[in-house]
Amino acid sequence: MEKNTNPKKADLERSLKPSGSYLDSLSDFADLLGTIKQAEDAAKELLSETSSTSRIGAAAGDNVKRQGGREAGKDGAAEGGPKKEKTAEPEAPGEQAAQEAQAVEKEPTLEELMEKLDALVGLDNIKQNVKSLINYVKIRKLRTENELPNPPLSLHMVFMGNPGTGKTTVARILSELYKAIGVLSKGQLIEVDRSGLVAGFVGQTAIKTTDAVKTALGGILFIDEAYSLAPDVGSGNDFGRESIETLLKLMEDHRDDFIVIVAGYSAPMERFIMSNPGLESRFNRYFMFEDYNSDELFAIFDSMCAKSEYVLTDDAAAYAREHFRLLYELRDDNFGNARHVRNFFENIVTVHSDRVSELEGHTREDLTGVLREDLEKAAVM
Repeated sequence: MEKNTNPKKADLERSLKPSGSYLDSLSDFADLLGTIKQAEDAAKELLSETSSTSRIGAAAGDNVKRQGGREAGKDGAAEGGPKKEKTAEPEAPGEQAAQEAQAVEKEPTLEELMEKLDALVGLDNIKQNVKSLINYVKIRKLRTENELPNPPLSLHMVFMGNPGTGKTTVARILSELYKAIGVLSKGQLIEVDRSGLVAGFVGQTAIKTTDAVKTALGGILFIDEAYSLAPDVGSGNDFGRESIETLLKLMEDHRDDFIVIVAGYSAPMERFIMSNPGLESRFNRYFMFEDYNSDELFAIFDSMCAKSEYVLTDDAAAYAREHFRLLYELRDDNFGNARHVRNFFENIVTVHSDRVSELEGHTREDLTGVLREDLEKAAVM
């Protein structure tokens, strides 16, 4: 039997012997406390790791939300935010080219433009002059292609005649004709008068005239009542002369793709051309627009009625013919030609509307039929 080497421990064990079972319980309790302590430490460690993970997850979640918001912003706003409307996507190059090609196809041909010229009422001498001019330009191009010399060419023109004789209409057709045969690159017609070229301060007129010419480059600059740029001698300093000098220089600088047509009453236009040697040398083509005779005035009037689907009774047509006969025979320097016809037609439409509005139950014949009494009232308006 092994001998106990620690007397105090032996004595203690003997004194506590009766309570041996209790000591076993304390030992178990101590073991339990150790286990609980370990469990608490493990729990704290777990909680610490969980908290760290949560913070990382929250940050990641916020980042995802921000990224998601930016992604949503590409096509629209994130849920709950303001939505952005989608803008139309630009046309594809192929579509744009197709549209441009379609626009080119819609441009009138030379034959169509000549038919448009022929369809104008009267103006037989103007039509023939325009056709001769077009033929001259076409042959000139053929000579150039065959390396043949050509004399100097000036296409600047003077249109002389009373108002309403078709000067602006012919100028517009000419601009399209020159575009069709390649003389002009754009073919637009820019209409101006003195107010569009002359300013009221020194040095400003040249700028204003230059701006007007720049707008017309590639086309025709049509100057109505051009004689107002050169007032009578003795009128004092006038900025119109500055406009003329500027215009002459620009005509020379852009002679290959720019045409000027000056228009106005015959006698004042002759004085205008002779007022400056540069004008005489650059304008060598003159078109005289004669007044429309009574039959031509009626033809213009009848065309206006047909276009708007107004039908003259026989009595009304007879009155209209007599009206235009007297108008032509009694004309003076203020005779308006087609302008008078247009005003007369508009007055008839007004009188017709007043009469028909008082009828009950409007038939198609009421809406289109024009009576002699309508013309009689319109003639004195």
